[in-house]
Amino acid sequence: MKSVTICSSNRFADEAEAFANKLKKLGVNVLVPHFYTKNYGGVDKVKEVHNRRFIAMGLTHDHFNKIRKGDTVFIYNKEGYSGNSVTLELGYATALGKPVYALSDKDIETCRDILFSGYAKTPTELIKFLK
Repeated sequence: MKSVTICSSNRFADEAEAFANKLKKLGVNVLVPHFYTKNYGGVDKVKEVHNRRFIAMGLTHDHFNKIRKGDTVFIYNKEGYSGNSVTLELGYATALGKPVYALSDKDIETCRDILFSGYAKTPTELIKFLK
């Protein structure tokens, strides 16, 4: 079975992780974001500008590496929301030729929406695309 890299805004960290865990239980190899905001309170809480930039760079490159390693990308865009980082990740995945699926078909940004290969509301629906 193909592997999946999850992309999600930090605001949906718990839900995206739950989605990833359900995929894992179904036998899928899943790569997830670090979710720094959920785990440490956010990059903006770091006092030193240099350290803030260093952490942001590390998180970005770490997740780009996960996208590169995965076979497929899944955008957890609840109610159509993606955010800046997820938009960058979508562009990167598309440039690499990765198929990109999304949770919601309600994305108001046409430039994002046209890059999605399909939509899956549940892990079981996503698995159908992975075969």
